[in-house]
Amino acid sequence: MAQDAATPSSAAAGELLTQRKTDPNAKMLVTADELVYDYNRNEVIADGNVQIYYDGAVLEAKRVVYDRANNRLKADGGVRLKDKDGKVIAAESLNLSENFADGFVNSLRIDTPDNLHFAAARADREGGDTTVLTSGAYTPCEPCKTDTTKPPLWQIKAARIIHKEKEQTIYFQNASLEFLGVPIAWVPYLEAPDPTVKRKSGFLMPQFINTSEIGFGGTVPYFWNIAPNMDITFSPLIVSKQGVVLDGEFRHRLETGSYSVRGAWINQQDKDEFLDTPGYRDDRGFVETHGRFYINQNWYWGWDGWLTSDKTFLEDYKFIKDSVKEVTSQVYLVGQGDRSYFDLRGMYFQGLTEYDIQDQQPVVGVLDYSKTLGQSVFGGEFSYDFNFTTLTRQEADLRATSAAFAMPDTYEGASNACDLSAVGADPAQQRQDCLMRGMAGTYTRLSGVANWRRTIIDDAGQMWTPFLNAQVDVASVQAEEQDYPWLSSSDQSLARAMPAVGLEYRYPLMSTEKWGTQTLEPIAQVIIRPNETDIGQFPNEDAQSLIFDDTNLFEINKFSGYDRVEGGSRVNYGLQYNAFLNNGGQINALIGQSYQFAGQNSYAIGDMANTGLESGLDEDLSDYVARLYYAPTQNFALINRFRFDEDDWSVERYEVEGRTTINKLTLGAIYGLYAAQPLLGYYEQREGVLGTGSYKINQNWSVQAAARYNFQVDEIDYTLFGVSYMDECFGITLSYKSDYTESGNRERVDTVLLTLTLRTLGTVGVSTGLGSSSSE
Repeated sequence: MAQDAATPSSAAAGELLTQRKTDPNAKMLVTADELVYDYNRNEVIADGNVQIYYDGAVLEAKRVVYDRANNRLKADGGVRLKDKDGKVIAAESLNLSENFADGFVNSLRIDTPDNLHFAAARADREGGDTTVLTSGAYTPCEPCKTDTTKPPLWQIKAARIIHKEKEQTIYFQNASLEFLGVPIAWVPYLEAPDPTVKRKSGFLMPQFINTSEIGFGGTVPYFWNIAPNMDITFSPLIVSKQGVVLDGEFRHRLETGSYSVRGAWINQQDKDEFLDTPGYRDDRGFVETHGRFYINQNWYWGWDGWLTSDKTFLEDYKFIKDSVKEVTSQVYLVGQGDRSYFDLRGMYFQGLTEYDIQDQQPVVGVLDYSKTLGQSVFGGEFSYDFNFTTLTRQEADLRATSAAFAMPDTYEGASNACDLSAVGADPAQQRQDCLMRGMAGTYTRLSGVANWRRTIIDDAGQMWTPFLNAQVDVASVQAEEQDYPWLSSSDQSLARAMPAVGLEYRYPLMSTEKWGTQTLEPIAQVIIRPNETDIGQFPNEDAQSLIFDDTNLFEINKFSGYDRVEGGSRVNYGLQYNAFLNNGGQINALIGQSYQFAGQNSYAIGDMANTGLESGLDEDLSDYVARLYYAPTQNFALINRFRFDEDDWSVERYEVEGRTTINKLTLGAIYGLYAAQPLLGYYEQREGVLGTGSYKINQNWSVQAAARYNFQVDEIDYTLFGVSYMDECFGITLSYKSDYTESGNRERVDTVLLTLTLRTLGTVGVSTGLGSSSSE
């Protein structure tokens, strides 16, 4: 039967949960097979399929008895209480006070909304905010669906589990950690934040490390939650060979942004382990800081800062990933609109490998601003951008263009610093056998670029795109007074202007066949402009990266930065093919060439870094570049990029990359072949292949692998293998990596990394690295 709490009979039953209601207008609905008043015992009994709905909570049981004299509530038989916050309590019997504040539960099981599970032989409710579970167990793992008696993957069992809601903390006394029902660890005392906590002071999961130089070590970080927006993490690392690394990080979040400061220091006990390396010193450490603050929705500013005692400390003590070879300290201001972008920053670079020379790293200030007008100009799109760059470097960065003049104790692929004393004093010979990657002194440049273009499609479907481009540069060069042949040792003020006018033509020819559609598109681009001036007078700091391929064939200026501008009149032309196959995917192909038909070829005249030489553009008739892309399905793609010599079609540059997903298997591979470019410091042909793969065994297990074969040294110089398991409550990853350090001895290092993740408790990691061989 069902009765409303407003009726006289249900009014008595309403006393079951009177004290619990938070809404003064809330009503109770009680349904049961029978409702009995026992005046002798002063009890109200709801018997048979009892359901009580009240203020968001639902209580279900076979029988519910309310002791009016003692204000106690007792439910028996398949009791299930779902609170308004989603927490579910299941028990054979439940005994609570009238306001649910005090009581105990036998054969208890509690399931929270975020899938945390508690079980106990007995539970006591004390003081309105403390639950004590006797002979309890805790786990975030779901029970086995096919066998509920099977133990969870992992759980913590304790003599007592105490949950203090006001403190938001769960305490474990005399606790053991079990995996698949087998105890593997025991602690007399353990505490952890409850599921409602996002931030709370306490110890974090330990991390372990092992290398041949520092020995075996570990840290148990302590997190101090100073305030909701402020915290400190102390992570002292104790290592067997070197002592204690003091490590701490402070974080602070404000209304408009956040910042952090981290620092570490050690007084090494056995610095001889780092003999002949930058780490051979007593005191080592670093300071790191980051910050970002938002001015409004379009503007923000911030900083990144690094200060280290030496170049290899961060890698030696594993504060950074092995792949990081440089850190950048900078302060910046960035703004972005719908059609505009502003970026102002000052930068200081620090190399982290043994062959880096800090005096060769520049201090740089850069301002970039670009804007595209929203309204058309003469029917076309107009855009402009500005760049202001100033840099200072104390020592010139010189590189050998011949192995005979490389500095001793360097290896292929490292610094290849040029030994001018071996070259001799002849300036012409120095320019031939060495190049300058960075000037010594101060260089300041202001550049402005304007672009206009408009595409017109005629009745035949031909696309005509006239365009205008202009770049203006003014610069001041204050080179160090050294006897280098690349730049004048006297101060210089330079000015340069490069206007260009051109026309691009495309004519897509489309046909529809039974097997699909195809498009053949001839492309031609004519650019008229004067010769580049002051080549070699403007230091080339930002335009040294030049790779001539399909991606920049139709660029007006193929140089990558502002310090060089392409001059002379040129024609770029090519043929592009597209096909969309019915149930067969897509094919895209392009082949093209560039021809300098008038004026001086900028790519045939080397600057201080020889940029342009041996690029495939340094002859009037350039090399051929081509692309072939094939994607038969969404899960497979293959792309080839080629550069063929114009005279004999020999391969100067070739890349092929493929990636596919077949059910649970993902494979990828890239092969590269690059001809020698001795004028750029690459003495020999470079050739290698890198393969990667991953396989998802099932919902939880997966494996990953990678390997790189270097044809030049005839060896596999990089390998990676890993296996991982992850489910809703537990994760484990074991990986092995073998790679070469970028040190003077080119030592190979084998690294094993093991990480364990226990949901709600954290992640523990163990890393070990050992140098295993060397290659001269």
